Amino acid sequence: MRTRPLDGITVISLEHAIAAPFCTRQLADLGARVIKVERPGVGDFARAYDQRVRGEASHFVWVNRSKESLTLDLKNPEALAVLKDLLRDADVLVQNLAPGAAARMGLGYESLKESHPQLICCDITGYGEDGPYRDKKAYDLLIQSEAGFLSVTGTPDEPCKAGNSIADIAAGMYAYTSILAALLQRQRTGVGSHIDVSMLEALGEWMGYPMYYAFEGAPPPARAAAAHATIYPYGPFEAGDGKVVMLGLQNEREWKVFCSSVLKNPTLASDPRFDANARRNQNRQALRTIILDTFASLTSEQVLARLDEAQIANAQMNDMAGLWAHPQLKARERWTEVGSPAGTIPALLPPGRHSSFDYRMDAVPRLGEHTDAILSSLGRDEVTVARLRDASAI
Repeated sequence: MRTRPLDGITVISLEHAIAAPFCTRQLADLGARVIKVERPGVGDFARAYDQRVRGEASHFVWVNRSKESLTLDLKNPEALAVLKDLLRDADVLVQNLAPGAAARMGLGYESLKESHPQLICCDITGYGEDGPYRDKKAYDLLIQSEAGFLSVTGTPDEPCKAGNSIADIAAGMYAYTSILAALLQRQRTGVGSHIDVSMLEALGEWMGYPMYYAFEGAPPPARAAAAHATIYPYGPFEAGDGKVVMLGLQNEREWKVFCSSVLKNPTLASDPRFDANARRNQNRQALRTIILDTFASLTSEQVLARLDEAQIANAQMNDMAGLWAHPQLKARERWTEVGSPAGTIPALLPPGRHSSFDYRMDAVPRLGEHTDAILSSLGRDEVTVARLRDASAI
């Protein structure tokens, strides 16, 4: 087997929900050993979000493959001692507990840095470790709201949240890349570091375009449903067969080609209502009517064929079934299988094909599946393990 970039790296994660598990799963994809610490009996509460994957939760199977599940009640001193034993040889500690919870257990960076000088501690919270919002609860939808995402997403009449956990994903991505940067930095300096990742700051970074569009009090981008807020035509258009086609224009050259080759109306390109993007945006309703009138006599396949021939960017409006069956993913062999408590399930390979290594794609763990093996590796004998189990410490 070819070596992976993070082979030999050990990550301990006090994680639940999405942000931290999404971060650590990607570290596992690159070869890191990720030990996921869960509460005895119940585990990560995301295990109970739904039962859509043959009885397992959809969120959980997505972000928890290739990990080891260790159950510990960290309120029990012996269980906490097990965790601290693990940290002796760990490279990274990731946690997204409530603000201050890790520090109260002696698991904050300030408590650990002297005894574990090479340890990288990554804390993921809603608002960061200080500031007036430090102790506020932060769920994905709440951060979408605080970061202004809802103000630019939805219809003119109603804001809409993203259909997936975009704030959690953003925080998980910045935690992941920050940990990779910290590992590189440690190679140079020989010492670990503290990483403080805020969901608000992560999604705030992704809001850069609408923020600058509203620079110095200018009006923000309007909510435009599935259309682009400021570029037109760019969004969904219905064909004569009732199916929706997505298309997008980026410049004036494409506008002229769109008029001549797709709408078959070359004179429209010089219409003073539409001869620049700013004017097309101002008069989008009139232009939309013209486009829909043309598309009404065509099937969606005919519209897509015209767009492809004109080299105008386009896409089908896929649903989840369409994504599962997407021919491009199949052609590029992006599907594999992983084990899970529910048996073998399909899984997408991580984005980015590498010529030098293969991603780790191991099973999604059962709750506490690796507890006994980990305790044994730390020198706990069968009597001790049994006692800890009787005390509900594991």
